[in-house]
Amino acid sequence: MRGLKVLVFALVSAFFVWGCEKEKPQVEQVQPPEKSEEPNQKQTGKEAAMGVSLQWLGHASFKIRCDKTVIYIDPWKLKEPADEATLVLVSHSHHDHYSAEDIEKVSGPQTKLIASADVIATERGGEAITPGVTIEVGSVRITGVPAYNPAKQFHPKSNNWVGFVIEMGGKRIYYAGDTDITNEMKTLKNIDVALLPIGGRYTMNADEAAEAAKTIKPKMAIPCHYGDIVGSRSDADRFAKLAGCEVKILKPGETLSIE
Repeated sequence: MRGLKVLVFALVSAFFVWGCEKEKPQVEQVQPPEKSEEPNQKQTGKEAAMGVSLQWLGHASFKIRCDKTVIYIDPWKLKEPADEATLVLVSHSHHDHYSAEDIEKVSGPQTKLIASADVIATERGGEAITPGVTIEVGSVRITGVPAYNPAKQFHPKSNNWVGFVIEMGGKRIYYAGDTDITNEMKTLKNIDVALLPIGGRYTMNADEAAEAAKTIKPKMAIPCHYGDIVGSRSDADRFAKLAGCEVKILKPGETLSIE
């Protein structure tokens, strides 16, 4: 009888212990977090660490540099020693934008000319760009944007003259060319720097360029196409007052680092 009691007690104790073990919460095994890849995901290759600088050369001419890549836009009346260009961009064939002499000054054996079709026909070399076309050269993307006067005769839309969206070093730079406000311009997005003509008569004036800036919403706008043939510093000042975004008024030859 005593042996039976011992056996019953042992069975009851075992059942109790088993029940308690069953009720214990399960502990989740947490693995150590893997090393984050976020910093690398933010990189866009080597260019993410490169700086982009922009120099106004006067009137509607600019030089853009990113590491060893040098781009001249509509070089005209160049006054300082020129660097050899990787790319030369020419928006159209008017003399204050297309200067064969100045293209020659900045060109070397490896320089590539990208320009409107009428300029390419005259130069007999390079690659023509038209509105909506994108050309890639190394890590640089150039997209043609229509540049024209909807209500003036100076720059007809039918000529297929262009401005440019230039993508390099993680930045998007819009060079408007000789243009008034256009519907195509209004569709541009994510522009870091907009280079807008403000001289009037042949292009937008200061008030119209300010309206364009409010539509495009660039992080920064830089006025151009003034101080030589048309327009003055006062037009640039008025544009800066009305543009609704950060505006940098450059002196001829001044270089700006684009952050």
